[in-house]
Amino acid sequence: MRYLITGTAGFIGFHLARRLLDDGHFVTGFDGMTPYYDVRLKERRHAILARSNGFKPVIGMLEDRDALDRAAEAGEPDVIVHLAAQAGVRYSLENPKAYVDSNLLGSWNVLELAKAVKPRHLLLASTSSIYGANEKIPFAETDRADEPMTLYAATKKSAELMAHSYAHLYNVPTTAFRFFTVYGPWGRPDMALFKFVDNILNGRPIEIYGEGRMSRDFTYIDDLVEGIVQLMSVVPAEENRIEGIDTLSRHAPFRVVNIGGGQPVELMHFVETVEAALGRNAIRTMLPMQQGDVPRTFAAPELLAALTGFKPSIPVEDGVRRFVDWYRAEMAAA
Repeated sequence: MRYLITGTAGFIGFHLARRLLDDGHFVTGFDGMTPYYDVRLKERRHAILARSNGFKPVIGMLEDRDALDRAAEAGEPDVIVHLAAQAGVRYSLENPKAYVDSNLLGSWNVLELAKAVKPRHLLLASTSSIYGANEKIPFAETDRADEPMTLYAATKKSAELMAHSYAHLYNVPTTAFRFFTVYGPWGRPDMALFKFVDNILNGRPIEIYGEGRMSRDFTYIDDLVEGIVQLMSVVPAEENRIEGIDTLSRHAPFRVVNIGGGQPVELMHFVETVEAALGRNAIRTMLPMQQGDVPRTFAAPELLAALTGFKPSIPVEDGVRRFVDWYRAEMAAA
C-alpha cells in the first residue's frame, strides 16, 4: 500500500510512518518543520524514517496547496492520513492565527487534495479536547461536542465538520479519530511527561496545574498507532455500522472514533509514576487550573473495539518507564 501522511516529522506521524514502513508499505511524508518546538527533534525523526527506501519526504506547509500536490504526485497514495496540525491547547491563547492557518486552511487544502486524488480512505486526526468540559463520562462519540473551551478544540471540531461535508459532496470515505493524551518516546517537549522528566533530572521544579486534581485518559503511542492502523481497513460504510454507538453518518461515508483506553489516571498518580521510573522525587509547584484546561478526559472505547477488536491497554506505568528509558538514551546526552 502507498500512504501519504501529513506531519511525519511530528510525534504521532513519525511513529505511524515508521510502523507502516516496517510493515513493508510505502510512505510519502509531508511536514512543514515549523519552529513550535525545537526543529532539531523533528529533523532527527525524519532522519530515522529516511533510513527506509520506502520513505519519501516532502517539506512544505499545509497552507501551500502546490506543495501538497507535489507530495501526492510523488506518492500516488491509496490512503491519506492527515496528522499535521498546530498542536497545543495553551499555545492557542498566544498565537491563535497559527491554528486558523494550519488547522482550518491547511485541513481544507488536504480535503481538496483528497477530492482530487480519491483515496480509498482518508483518516484525519481530531482530539479529545473537542469534548470540552463535558460532565457526562466517559466521553462517547455520540455526545454533543459543540462547546469547545479553546480555539484549538474549535479548529479541530471545524475540521471534522468540513470533512463530513467533503465526504458527502465528493464521496470521500473519511474517519476522524479523537486522540486522548498521547505520550511516549520521541514525544513533544511541550507535553507534561517530557517536561516532568526533563525538570526532575535537572533539579528544576515541575508545575502541577489544577492543584493536581485533574485526570487524563493517557494513551501510549504504540496503542494509538495500532488503533489508527486497525481503522485504516474499516472504511466507513453501512455494512460495518455498529448500531447504538456508531457515529457513521446517514448522509456520508464519514465516522468519528475515539482512540483511548477508557482508564483515566489521576494527575498526582501520574507524577508519582514518573518519580518512581526516575528514582527521584520531584520539586512540586502546585498551581491553579490554567485557562482552557478541563478537569478530566475519559474515553469511551466501545466503538473502536467493536469496529476493530482492539482497545488501548498499555498501562501508564509501562509507558512512562519506556519513555524514561528513551529519554535517558536519546535526550539526556544530547
